[in-house]
Amino acid sequence: MENSSGDSWASSNLLHAWLTDHCERARKNRRDDPSYFNSDPGTLVTKAEVHSFAVGTGDSIVSSLIPAIESAEAEVVIVTCFWAKSSSSQRISNALRVLSSKGIERGRSVSVRICFSSLSIFQKLFHTTSLNGYIYPSSTWVTRFGLPPAKELRGLDLVVKSIFVRPFSVMHPKFVIVDRKRVWLPSCNISWEDWFEGCLELTGPVVGQFVRFWEQFWYRDDLRMMSAVTILDGNIMGDQETNVPNTFQHPERLRETKLDGASARVLPRTLDIYLRDVRTIFLPSPHHVNPRFRPLPWQDAPPPPPTPLNTFMLRLITTATSDVYIQTPNLTAPPVLSVLLAALRRGVNVHIVTSERLMILEQLVTAGTTTSRCVRKLVKVHKRLLAGTSGVPSDVEHGYVQKPGALRIYYYQPCLTTPKSRPEPVQSHLKLTVVDGNITVLGSGNMDRASWYTSQELGVAFFSRELAEKIRSTVAQAMESRTRVCYSSSP
Repeated sequence: MENSSGDSWASSNLLHAWLTDHCERARKNRRDDPSYFNSDPGTLVTKAEVHSFAVGTGDSIVSSLIPAIESAEAEVVIVTCFWAKSSSSQRISNALRVLSSKGIERGRSVSVRICFSSLSIFQKLFHTTSLNGYIYPSSTWVTRFGLPPAKELRGLDLVVKSIFVRPFSVMHPKFVIVDRKRVWLPSCNISWEDWFEGCLELTGPVVGQFVRFWEQFWYRDDLRMMSAVTILDGNIMGDQETNVPNTFQHPERLRETKLDGASARVLPRTLDIYLRDVRTIFLPSPHHVNPRFRPLPWQDAPPPPPTPLNTFMLRLITTATSDVYIQTPNLTAPPVLSVLLAALRRGVNVHIVTSERLMILEQLVTAGTTTSRCVRKLVKVHKRLLAGTSGVPSDVEHGYVQKPGALRIYYYQPCLTTPKSRPEPVQSHLKLTVVDGNITVLGSGNMDRASWYTSQELGVAFFSRELAEKIRSTVAQAMESRTRVCYSSSP
């Protein structure tokens, strides 16, 4: 299904406006790291082939990645925020053993780079603030990460590296690159967290964007991070046309079939998509050390750092014409709340799925508030907007007064009917925005203050009505028995 001419026109206008926004603020970003895109943000515009979209727990998402990791011929890059000993880390350990055996048999080691930011409170308190980070000796692989000992991985060239900048700047992106030909964009960490997650599988030119971002930030000309693949060019790079095999088999794979009832809500699930030449924008958001707190109630929130991701998300919601769907673990970012209220005033319908009580202490420390407080304020203002137009129905009908858009807010809750034999997410950790049924943004960025002001984030925007419909439908089916109404105004 191709986008209509109206969609193409709107997308082109959005792209032009975003590029203008970014260029006008480029001077403020000159000290960001990475900043290779600052002088020419147009280089972030690319294309992608979309192969699949999976939903499930973090462990089921990691499990679905294992066949791809084990199939690597030359290189695996695993980037995550939080690493913890868990069934997920054990799955990766087993995959590394398989890869090592392959490397020994062929007489050529496979390069594996594991990059993360958070391991424990102790690790963050005493972590170097240098962006060169810290590379862990092989003697720590077993005790700290639950990885196999070096003697079991002789067929690998393995490096484990962390970067964290005190006080709050975690490197939050999550992605997996295999042989620089295929990339996965999961929302989950490598941890024990049984949360609702999503994962998109991509090939095509967009893979080269992930490789460049990883090299610019994590590699940094450090010879210890170098692998044989680093100096290769040609068809191992993601910006080349490659004949990539079909998506790896998964026991719960959906095809193009729509499922109804309980079968559509069973997790995990993977939807095969197969869309080519999807216009895509790669959206980095560098970290910032200064949280720019303004704690006094009469102080307005400062503008967020004008990163590619932040400026795009603000422009995207600002130009929405019909509807905005947001699924986010938390909702505490003042800029997001402001543009959502502005959208409601314009008559745009807003649908939010979030968590009532997720990481409360972290919210208070990094935002000075909580999602539930921000939701109450959002609802209060929306009710005021509705009351302001309720007494003048004729003016609304004649267009003299803009009728506010409908606001629906749902809190995630586990499905109570899931059999104990199946994993059930206890919280929602998916980061998804769909605007006007045409533009989809996935990645690591939450709609909370930490993601917008201090953390490094990474998002990818896709301009495709067909992709938006498929992802939205898959998530909606999964949410049918996993949400409760917090607030719902009439459409």
